[in-house]
Amino acid sequence: MAVDERSIERAVAAVVDCELDLPLGEAGMVRAVGRRRHGVEIVLALPVASWPGVDDLRRRVALAAATVPGVREAVVEVKVMDDEGREVLRSRLRARMEGAGAPATDGAGAHDGGDGGAGATGHEGHGHGGHGHGAEGRPTPSFLRPGSKTRVVGISSGKGGVGKSSVTVNLAIALTKAGKRVGILDADVYGFSVPKMIGADHEPVVVGDTVIPASCHGVRVLSMGFFVPDDTPVIWRGPMLHKTIEQFLGDAYWGAPDMLLVDMPPGTGDVTLSLAQYMTRAEMLVVTTPQAAAQRVAQRSAFAARKLKLSVRGVVENMSWFRGDDGTRYELFGRGGGQALADDLGVPLLGQVPLVPALREGGDEGVPVALADPEGEAAAAFDALAAALVAMGPARVYRRELSVREARGRSEPGT
Repeated sequence: MAVDERSIERAVAAVVDCELDLPLGEAGMVRAVGRRRHGVEIVLALPVASWPGVDDLRRRVALAAATVPGVREAVVEVKVMDDEGREVLRSRLRARMEGAGAPATDGAGAHDGGDGGAGATGHEGHGHGGHGHGAEGRPTPSFLRPGSKTRVVGISSGKGGVGKSSVTVNLAIALTKAGKRVGILDADVYGFSVPKMIGADHEPVVVGDTVIPASCHGVRVLSMGFFVPDDTPVIWRGPMLHKTIEQFLGDAYWGAPDMLLVDMPPGTGDVTLSLAQYMTRAEMLVVTTPQAAAQRVAQRSAFAARKLKLSVRGVVENMSWFRGDDGTRYELFGRGGGQALADDLGVPLLGQVPLVPALREGGDEGVPVALADPEGEAAAAFDALAAALVAMGPARVYRRELSVREARGRSEPGT
């Protein structure tokens, strides 16, 4: 039976690259399709030589080609895009970031010039009518604009040590298991820990001026931890922090996540003000532990969010109890702090997470407890928290754009 090369192109072009969450044809990654003696040869053009998940991608491309009648064998070769191909991909990602979409293709685009395929958008990827732009001409990502279906949820606490990052990582895993597309922005610039906790095995990929967050367990992750050595302190003043957050949001290709979880820094400093400017639709969850002292500190974080017109949706109580081998629950840190904080704020207590060794071990080893022990008590708590967050729906936020200058002015004494 004669092999229809166009049918193979269409089948391969429809394969979704997990790192970009885009079909290969739209990403311009299918370079060529040709006949071989006993089958076909497919050449993929990858943005960088160390493209994550390449072995799995080759396997899925071969399987897709094998679905075409007449194909008995598919050999998949890979090469690295040239500069033109990377610019095509960068422009397409930028167009999607600005909400313009990308040109439709019915095949690989491999015959239209360059390793990246045809139909690129404008060379700079800017200037789309009606699209908001931030400082320095950087476009506001479409998922942060009014009307977007993406829910931006900040996970905050009044102080460190209450398990905020553990809650963020495991909640993201639980949401992913529930079928949601999830990203994590680790905005705790000074105390970044998310890459290690989630077990990220590769760094983000940079294509021109666009960063593609690392993908781990189906969750997109971007953190300062990818860009500085683990033992190197970040010693920056406010303007540098502000610029970093701006780049993490405006220069990163997040796709179209259902949920973007933001691991907030503890306290109420410069990063919180910067995030309030960019994430005007953000919802906030406040993490505390059962003891009264932690509850009072966490309350400040919630009040700060409200002063910045961010919607506080609920409280998560971490380390609520420890269950011994005999099944007895021991409330090592007291009881009632989470419920008391929720009552004071007039929001629900969305979840209580037990203190279990697997939760700590998962953070140290990069295997979140929601995956390591999916039938366990802690995983069940995160599944319930994810279900409660989804069920309550997005907040309705009515506010004008808040500028950093205004927010700082309000926080200064005498203003």
